[in-house]
Amino acid sequence: MKARTWMIWAAIVLLTVLPLWLVSAPPVEPGAEAPSVFGGADERAQQAIGSIAPDYKPWFSPVVEPASGEIASLLFALQAALGAGVIGFWLGMSVTRERARRAAAQNQPPASLPQDRRAD
Repeated sequence: MKARTWMIWAAIVLLTVLPLWLVSAPPVEPGAEAPSVFGGADERAQQAIGSIAPDYKPWFSPVVEPASGEIASLLFALQAALGAGVIGFWLGMSVTRERARRAAAQNQPPASLPQDRRAD
């Protein structure tokens, strides 16, 4: 591998590991359970609403509620994978389209030369 490739891989690993190393645990409120480090925004919003308005009742319920937390995590991961696939497909298609556009521009004759369109 080239040195540039190694540097890109090192940057990817650093960008992946460094945030995990720098993250700190959220503060624990007195009398509450210790919050999870990587808890979701839904859970935090639910806790904030519970502390702001303890009598609040949700005005709707979910259409489909997963049977367990693992299934909810699976659906979330599936959603993330589908989104990443769509973004990757769009990015690959854009790069390929740009390469085809450049190749077509290089293969075109210059516009200043007259083109002979007669059939001999």
